[in-house]
Amino acid sequence: MKQLIVIFSLFTLKSYSQDNSFIAKPYLNIGRQPSPTTLDLLWQVTESNADWTVEVRTDKNSWTKTETPQWVPLAVDSLTTRRVYHTTLKNLTPGNPFSYRVSKDGKIVFTAEGHAPKTESQPYRFVVNGDIGAGTPDAKLLARQSFLSHPDIVVIPGDIIYENGRASEYDHNFWPVYNADQTSDQGAPVMRSIPYIGVPGNHDVDNRSLDQYPDGLAYFYLWRQPLNGPEGKEGDAFVPALKATDAHRKAFMDAAREAYPNAVNYSFNYGNAHWTVIDSDPYVDFSDKDLRAWIAKDLADAQNATWRFVIFHHPPFSSSLEHYEQQQTRLLTTLFEAGKVDVVFSGHVHNYQRTYPMTFQPFKKPAIITGGRDNKTIRGRVVNGYWHLDKTFDGKTNTHPKGVIYIITGAGGQELYNPEQTDNPDTWQKYTDKFIATVHSLSVVDIDGKNFTLRQISPDGTQVDEMKITK
Repeated sequence: MKQLIVIFSLFTLKSYSQDNSFIAKPYLNIGRQPSPTTLDLLWQVTESNADWTVEVRTDKNSWTKTETPQWVPLAVDSLTTRRVYHTTLKNLTPGNPFSYRVSKDGKIVFTAEGHAPKTESQPYRFVVNGDIGAGTPDAKLLARQSFLSHPDIVVIPGDIIYENGRASEYDHNFWPVYNADQTSDQGAPVMRSIPYIGVPGNHDVDNRSLDQYPDGLAYFYLWRQPLNGPEGKEGDAFVPALKATDAHRKAFMDAAREAYPNAVNYSFNYGNAHWTVIDSDPYVDFSDKDLRAWIAKDLADAQNATWRFVIFHHPPFSSSLEHYEQQQTRLLTTLFEAGKVDVVFSGHVHNYQRTYPMTFQPFKKPAIITGGRDNKTIRGRVVNGYWHLDKTFDGKTNTHPKGVIYIITGAGGQELYNPEQTDNPDTWQKYTDKFIATVHSLSVVDIDGKNFTLRQISPDGTQVDEMKITK
């Protein structure tokens, strides 16, 4: 890891920006068709007809121009009119550093360095950090810790931004923190060098009223990620209808385009792992045969991967009193077990929890919990059932789990839930092995072939948990 630290120090020194038109400075995503040799670059600027170009260099001798950057208009009520640009950085050398520069009308206005994605034969590190976009002091400190951990990717298990998934909220609480110009207690320049991966949470996509928030549902146009999930349409089992005037709908669709509505369920490979991303919001009907068939097939097709991870926002197994009734994702556990999933990551509950390796057989009919102003909105499902726990696994001397491990890593900066339960295991459910709610934290995971090591890190860099899995 010493060499990686040197590389990242160079990133910090060589990154600069000198253009006032940037609303969101260039940041990396995995793109529509992820590969070890490509990454997508996005940025937002005020509306203008400027000529933007991007060049990438994978060695010290030559710069190569990318394809002409494309853009979508973002012109909605209550938001500065802007363009969201994107282009693809190609022919990267897997795992190696590269440089890129962005020019406006022939003048270089932004440069940065990154490193290409890893192949299945290369070791890699990822961070999982949920419920992050709150702009709180600890959220900013965790952004710094994320940067200092030198990850290859960062994955957000939902609630990317608070409170209502708005582009204006990204402007205040996200870009300045996770794509800052320097490393400090206010954030770090992570996203310009490392691709973040966004997973939808309730604060990102639950509110479907564009009449209330015309710049809401920004998840659908600020991220370039795969669109290989199940086909959905408004009003079906996993796509609520928009509430929007014709003008608001048009402005949203002009920006979201092909990403709406299918960007919420997708999968991708990174290194020797396969990731399955699922929208877990309460409006989703997990008994829907098409959705279940997609999840089952996606996992079946991934059996050649060394590791299989699933990530979504709402945890199926939590000991927190807060949100305990939102158990709808328990209905998917049999699919995970059949698909030989290793770890399921989630957020939503603002603390850190880890289960024993377990299997679970849900009852067929969950109890639906309703609420909201009309007392009819589905807020969760209580799913009872039978579980079996592997308590011989300790992640230290016994690193061979029998069952799926469920990890909640939702302590990314928002108000902590149920800190009083941390030292009171009598309040924990029997499936819970670790429960830490007195400090914010993020998960740092190292993968080296058939070895998995998770460390849970606090804002000051203290390690609060560690677990290993060996295959």
